Amino acid sequence: MVANSETASIKTTRYLPLNHRRILCIFPKYSRSFGTFHHAYPLMGRKVQAFMPPQGILLVASYLPQQWEVRFIDENVQTATKADYQWADAVIVSGMHIQRPQINEINRLAHAEGKITILGGPSVSGCPEYYPEFDILHLGELGDASDRMIEYLDHHTQRPQQQIRFQTKERLPLSEFPIPAYHLLDLNQYFLANIQFSSGCPYRCEFCDIPELYGRSPRLKTPEQVIAELDAMLERGNPGAVYFVDDNFVGDRRAIMKLLPYLIDWQKRNGYPIQFACEATLNLAQSPKLLEMMREAYFCTVFCGIETPEPEALHAISKTHNLSMPILEAVKVLNSYGMEVVSGIIIGFDTDTPETADRILEFIRLSQIPMLTINLLHALPKTPLWRRLEQEGRLVFDENRESNIKFLMPYEQVVEMWRRCITTAYEPEFLYQRFAHNIEHTYPNRIKVPNSPARTSGANIRKGLTYIVNILLRVGLLGNYRQTFWKMALPQLKAGNIENMIHVGLVGHHLIKFAQECAKNEESASFYSQKIRKAVHT
Repeated sequence: MVANSETASIKTTRYLPLNHRRILCIFPKYSRSFGTFHHAYPLMGRKVQAFMPPQGILLVASYLPQQWEVRFIDENVQTATKADYQWADAVIVSGMHIQRPQINEINRLAHAEGKITILGGPSVSGCPEYYPEFDILHLGELGDASDRMIEYLDHHTQRPQQQIRFQTKERLPLSEFPIPAYHLLDLNQYFLANIQFSSGCPYRCEFCDIPELYGRSPRLKTPEQVIAELDAMLERGNPGAVYFVDDNFVGDRRAIMKLLPYLIDWQKRNGYPIQFACEATLNLAQSPKLLEMMREAYFCTVFCGIETPEPEALHAISKTHNLSMPILEAVKVLNSYGMEVVSGIIIGFDTDTPETADRILEFIRLSQIPMLTINLLHALPKTPLWRRLEQEGRLVFDENRESNIKFLMPYEQVVEMWRRCITTAYEPEFLYQRFAHNIEHTYPNRIKVPNSPARTSGANIRKGLTYIVNILLRVGLLGNYRQTFWKMALPQLKAGNIENMIHVGLVGHHLIKFAQECAKNEESASFYSQKIRKAVHT
C-alpha cells in the first residue's frame, strides 16, 4: 500500500498514441436488488432508468486519449446494439461480482463482431480467474497498467491469440484523476449522482474486501477537484442529490475538515442545488465539529454499516468501532444534525441465534431508522471471512442457495429470519411510523436553504410536479397501502412540506414493494445472491 503522502510524488507518464481508435465503454446491467431502487423510477417520470452513474468506467473513459473517439453505454439505461459493437475498435467493460453473467455476455457479443475486449474494475481485480474469455484484463486501479493498455490498443486492432494481463504497479494519485466523462451521459436519467473524494478504509471488518482492494490508508483528491466535478455534473443535469461513494467518508478526518469549507462555499454560491449523502462509520457521531460542518454543507443522509445490534457479533467480525458509544445514542446524535441514518444490517453471522431476528426488529423500532439494507451474509473473495470459511470448508457454490456460506444455524432458518426481518421492517404502517419520527425529529434540524434560482428553476418545478402527480396517482389512489400513505401525506401537504412527502413517497414505495416481493420469494436475500431467478417485470 502506498500512503497518501507518497502518492503525491508519483507522476505517471502518459502514453501518447500514434493512431486513431474508437472505444466503446460499456457498464453492464445490474440484477434487480434492494439497492437499485427500481420501484421508485416509475414515480419519477419516464427519464429515470438507473440508480447512480458508474464512476469507475466514466473515469477510464475520461483517461483515454483525447484524440480517440469514446462512446459510453450504461446498460441500466439502454442496451448496446450490434451497430455499437461494429463501430468500435475495442470494447472496455467494468463491473462488480454481481454483474459477472452480464459482463461475460458483453464479451460474447463483442467477440461475435471480432472486437478486442478489455475488462477492468473491482470484480476482475479481485478474481481474474472469473474471466478467462476476455482478451485483456486490467487488474488494479488507474495507473501504469492503464497506459500500457492504451499503448497496446494503439498498436493492435486484432484480438490477441491468448489473454493479456496488465497489473497496476504504480497507481495514479487521486489528485491526478481527471473529471469523469459526465459529458457522455445525461444525469437526469439517474436516481441520484455520485462523487468520490477518497479511496480506502482504515478498518478491517471481516466481511469487507475494501482494505485489500484499495488499501487502509485513504488516498485523496483535492478539494478543488471535487468542486470541479460538481460543476461538471450540474452541466449534465441535476438529480437533486449527490452521494459520496467513498469507502468511508470520514476515514481521514483531517482531510474531510479541509474539504467541507469548499463544499459549504460551493453550496452557498450555487444556491444549494443539491443534498449530499455519504457512507461513514458510526463513530462519526463522536465528532461534533465535523457534524456541524456537514450540516452546513447540507448533508442530509448518512449510510452507516451498523450490521447488527448484537455486541458479541460486532466483536466477532472486527467491527468494535461501532461500540465506541451506544449505537442508539449515536443514531440520535446524527439525527440531531439533520441527517437521516440508513443502516446496513446483515443476517447469518456465526454468533446469530434464533432470537437474532427479534433483536434486529426491536433495534429498528428503537432506532427509528426508516431504511435498512437487510442482507444475508455472503463471503466475498479477498476477505478474511472468505479465507476463514475456506479453511473451515464452509464455502458453498450452489445456484439454488441465496448465500455461499454454510451457516452454523440451519440454512432455511437463516433465510426465514431474513424474510421475517425485511417484510416486517417494511410493513407500510411500521415503515411510515419511522418516517414520521424523522419528519418530526430529524428533518427540522437541517439548515434552512434559500429558494434560490437553482432550486426553483423551471426544470426543478416540472420535475417536482411529475413526482407529486405520479405519487398521488400510483400510491395515493392505486397503492395497496394508500390509507397509510394519506395519514402521512395530508399533514405534509397542508404544511407545505412537499419535499418530505416526495421523499417518503418515493423511497417508501420502493421499500414496501421490494418487501412484498421478498414475501413471495421473488427477490434475492442478498445483493450478492447466487440464486438464479427469472426476470420479474413491473
